[in-house]
Amino acid sequence: MDKNYYQRNRFRKSENILFDSPEEECGVFGVYSTKNIDTFSLVQFGLFALQHRGQEACGFSVLKEGTIYTVKQSGLVLDAFKSVEDTENYQGNAAIGHNRYTTAGDKKRYNYQPLFAKNEYDRTILSIVHNGNLVGIDELRNRLEKEGVNFLATSDTEVMLRLLQKHLSNGLENAIKESAKYLKGAFSVLTLTKEKLVAFRDPNGIRPLCIGVIDENTYVFASESCALDGVGAQYLRDVMPGEMVIVDKNGLRSEMIYENPIRRICSFEYIYFARPDSIIENIEVYKVREKSGEKLYEQSPVEADLVIGVPDSGIPAAIGYSKASKIPFMPVLIKNRYIGRSFIVPTQEMRERVVNLKLNPIESEIKGKRIIIIDDSIVRGTTSKRLVKILQEAGATEIHFRSASPAIIAPCYLGIDTPDKTHLISSQRSKEELKNYLNVNSLDFLSLENLYEILGSKNHCFGCFTEKYPVSKD
Repeated sequence: MDKNYYQRNRFRKSENILFDSPEEECGVFGVYSTKNIDTFSLVQFGLFALQHRGQEACGFSVLKEGTIYTVKQSGLVLDAFKSVEDTENYQGNAAIGHNRYTTAGDKKRYNYQPLFAKNEYDRTILSIVHNGNLVGIDELRNRLEKEGVNFLATSDTEVMLRLLQKHLSNGLENAIKESAKYLKGAFSVLTLTKEKLVAFRDPNGIRPLCIGVIDENTYVFASESCALDGVGAQYLRDVMPGEMVIVDKNGLRSEMIYENPIRRICSFEYIYFARPDSIIENIEVYKVREKSGEKLYEQSPVEADLVIGVPDSGIPAAIGYSKASKIPFMPVLIKNRYIGRSFIVPTQEMRERVVNLKLNPIESEIKGKRIIIIDDSIVRGTTSKRLVKILQEAGATEIHFRSASPAIIAPCYLGIDTPDKTHLISSQRSKEELKNYLNVNSLDFLSLENLYEILGSKNHCFGCFTEKYPVSKD
């Protein structure tokens, strides 16, 4: 097995496995202005709006009077910004930031982003943040090491950084164009030098990246449009697949760095990862999820008394199912929003109890009723099975499980942390076997055909559902 392919899975924590969802990727945010602005607050607010994309670590680089300063801290966005004693040192005219969830490399501090390169005078000359995952990176890293490049971290982002640094004497834009020849995989990237901020995206546009404007002097870049809203920026457009966008004292301009790019944005962004109030590639995330519920009812109707959704990403689909079926929706699974991801539980019995801490039912609204439960997806099946048991113990007389995505049968190596194939329950069991395992009265998944219709095209990555990817792992 290619060690780079499943590298991310070696670092999964037991509590993440327990909660049985694909893990978030990363979030990037950047701002550039021709005047001095409150960069400290803007990058803080932007990253806070993207907190759902990574909770492991946070960092940011600020350009102030020609010098780049960087802060990195484990934990949430507020943890990083609270660690800054003198905020005035981080008020400048440009900044980039990153919320981290490990998808490649280990979880050591040296992998926290932004990563940066220094010159012989110990001054930062380039800072970089990256959402995605490069493939075939070992060969490129080995080649650079043979050329005398020293690596300080273990992530794919540093390989990209050192490659850019190697060509930086020709200018950042030329360095990106030269480096792009060797980069393969999913990458939405922001780079910062003392002169400019440059964004670029892989030729398939697998990970999202959009542009906003605050005023005629100030441009913003973010993984999702919800971060633009968070800083009062107006959505301008998405960075196109294979495009490089430059913003400096002369304004904003762009050029293509790949020939014949083909849009293949990740379909799971709409199903699970993105915030429901985001717009990605001109498609409203909330409407995709609600429509998934409506299509699920058309595809798989059933008589019941109540529709419920698994918080939070299953709620819009449950509302859609309720609207289409006229069966009442009620939020009877209450989520503990302060549970975090830090439980260390040594026994299986205690691990099961953690699910009850995260989601607790309102028994009086469940007892004696036929329930339709809708979740965004089923990954390992462990949490789904436990949720069914919780509803049964609360007195549900029937339970019908619906997944607002097709069955996940293959892992992702393009920027999402999913288990390997042996731990994906739909790749190991038939739908009937899974129904029996979950102990439900019926089970169905949104069909691929319906997902195509909801998204409006097949120009997306559906690799986790089809095992066909826009980029080969070799």
